[in-house]
Amino acid sequence: MVDSIVFRWAAIPLILGFSGTNIIHPQSPQSAVLAANPPEILRTHNEVRSLPGQLDQVPMFNSNSPEWVKKEGILLSTFPPTGKAVPNAHLNVPFQGSFTLFAHHFVHTPPQHKTLYLGILVYNPTAQPVKLEIPAAASYLLEPEAPFQNKPPLLENPTGAIFSGPGIRAVDQVLRNQRQSIFPASLTIPGQQSRMLLNLPIPVRNLPKAVNGRSSFMRLHSSGPVYLASLLLYAQDSGSGQARPPTLAEWQQLLNSGSLAAPRDKTPTPPNQSKGVLIYGRVAGVQVGSKWQATLVDPNRQHLSLPAAGKSISYVINTLQGGRLGTPTIQAAPLLVRYPDTAYRSQANYGVHYDLSLPLLNTSAHRQTVTLTLETPFKEDKLSKGGLVFRQPPWDYPYFRGTVRLRYTNTQSQPITRYFHLWHRRGQQVEPLISLQLAPRQQQQVRVDFLYPPDSVPPQVLTIKTLPRG
Repeated sequence: MVDSIVFRWAAIPLILGFSGTNIIHPQSPQSAVLAANPPEILRTHNEVRSLPGQLDQVPMFNSNSPEWVKKEGILLSTFPPTGKAVPNAHLNVPFQGSFTLFAHHFVHTPPQHKTLYLGILVYNPTAQPVKLEIPAAASYLLEPEAPFQNKPPLLENPTGAIFSGPGIRAVDQVLRNQRQSIFPASLTIPGQQSRMLLNLPIPVRNLPKAVNGRSSFMRLHSSGPVYLASLLLYAQDSGSGQARPPTLAEWQQLLNSGSLAAPRDKTPTPPNQSKGVLIYGRVAGVQVGSKWQATLVDPNRQHLSLPAAGKSISYVINTLQGGRLGTPTIQAAPLLVRYPDTAYRSQANYGVHYDLSLPLLNTSAHRQTVTLTLETPFKEDKLSKGGLVFRQPPWDYPYFRGTVRLRYTNTQSQPITRYFHLWHRRGQQVEPLISLQLAPRQQQQVRVDFLYPPDSVPPQVLTIKTLPRG
């Protein structure tokens, strides 16, 4: 028996969450089907725990607002405002040492189907050359390189050939510590000069709809201080009627004289506001934290005891305001600097590396079978029904799409690494990542990690369940 209670909702639920969450229209065919066949709601009795650990201090250049752009301009600049035509477009934060970079933008109906280019400009303010190392990096277009596609809930993904969206594909490649061939291993920036880290198109011509996007993710290390800016600029006229990429000088001119790209996203709800509509906003700023590393153990222990037979423990991943699932912690990364009309925190923690170790121990006198499952329950701040809520059929919109890595040793004590592509709807009951058998007093180390995939919606839970005996 599943340790849960099944009940039915006669009314169609209003689903609260990020932009992209669907609300079923009362007159839609889906509404009629649900009215005739009310969905089953499954309330689990899992023990819900806060995720231990914390974010590191590695900064992230996070360029995600405006997500949908129609006009060229500055997306995110950490340059000093001195000498700039629009000083408030520049946040004045240098990077040095290790940091990550995330840029995720879509283009919608540009005039005459003109091609917008995404540029990442890096400037060395010192008199000495600075070396920018690029150990892992990827950048992909929505069309034709990584279109959104429906996938099965769980697929083995050993080579990264399975993906659904450009952000998912980019972070999958960086999770594997790969550097796409379009990027050099390093970039040397002479003193008081700039170089282009990225200068790539987001074309819409000849597509069925004039819509496209580009998602980029990088791990970087700078030997000295550098300033960065993400910028959008239309392809330039070569003089012979052919379009060409913008030059370094043209990017620098936009940086110095341009204003913020448009249209702007919705202004977020202030963190201290407790009433009304909760608008998270999109991120444009420098966040503090690129990795959340944790060891999941029982209080005051060095191991995680398997739950009793038929019981489960769920650790909540990627909590945020209004979505803590009964835990006290908000995991969304704080922002060192931001634009006033953008998110107050890195809501959804896109690109954050969740690295979780589980030293499992069977403390019982019997052989036990345990499963590990990453799943997406209904989003709540407090558990109003006394447990995590799932639904059959699940809510229609996909809420987690991306690659998860699993590392453990098999019964022959050989190290095993497996990659899975997950494609989960909210409230969907899904298959576990792995099922393990542990003898009495046996300990099994398991490591689960992933870069939180762009276009997914938190929170999730990692559930450890001991199957009933017999």
